[in-house]
Amino acid sequence: MKRIALLGCGSMGTQIALAIDSENFPAVLTHVYDSSKDASSALVQKLNNKPEIVENSHLLSSQHIDIVVEAASQDAVKDVALSVLQNKKDLMIMSVGALLDESIYDILSDACKDFKKTIHLPSGAIAGLDGIKSIKNELESISITTTKHPRSLKGAKFFETSEINLDEISSHTVVYEGTAKEAVMLFPANINVAALLSLTGIGSEKTDVKIIADPNTDKNTHHIEAAGKFGKMTFTIENVPDANNPKTSRLAILSAIETLKKYCSDDIQIGT
Repeated sequence: MKRIALLGCGSMGTQIALAIDSENFPAVLTHVYDSSKDASSALVQKLNNKPEIVENSHLLSSQHIDIVVEAASQDAVKDVALSVLQNKKDLMIMSVGALLDESIYDILSDACKDFKKTIHLPSGAIAGLDGIKSIKNELESISITTTKHPRSLKGAKFFETSEINLDEISSHTVVYEGTAKEAVMLFPANINVAALLSLTGIGSEKTDVKIIADPNTDKNTHHIEAAGKFGKMTFTIENVPDANNPKTSRLAILSAIETLKKYCSDDIQIGT
């Protein structure tokens, strides 16, 4: 049975941990870490199988485990990911935006090869990445338009310098248009889907992003358009926000859980 360590015990980390703790999941959660000791303690109390709480994030990768699951932040990826691979553990990253820093991406990609380990990136809150991956070499343009309730965008760095007041938005309003590379820096907790799309397709500087705040929606909606020599693909995904964290879609959590099941399973695998 696979042994899993969890980095980040917030809303997403908690849902992943509860899934691993459920019956018939082909793995066991053995270690957890969060920068908030209260958060890690609160998580452990909810679990039947009690994982060990480690005192330092770097200690996760030194344990007898198979994979570290990151559900914390882009900064956590930058701080811990390399040591996980160097300690010959696999890694699953939820804060995918960190990989749009080319230096981070190159270092981790080289480490995967050097230490013969794998980084897993769940599809998150979008669908169709298998198709985008297949036509990558014939892809000429790709865009993603994300629509969320204004409250789901609160706290983003973008609004520290923007004149837009989310509390005053009363109708469908475009708050950002630009590249995925910039969007991921300005909306680090909101737009990991753009990072995934960039890594799968033609890069962060050629992936167009539009973010819309709509006070009349109760969904997190992602509309993707891709075109090239292969033809055209269009996807629209309407996600229910997670009950505990409206910045995250329920689908993103379910995608993470399914990715872990696939990692731990010897069964027939479907799709790419």
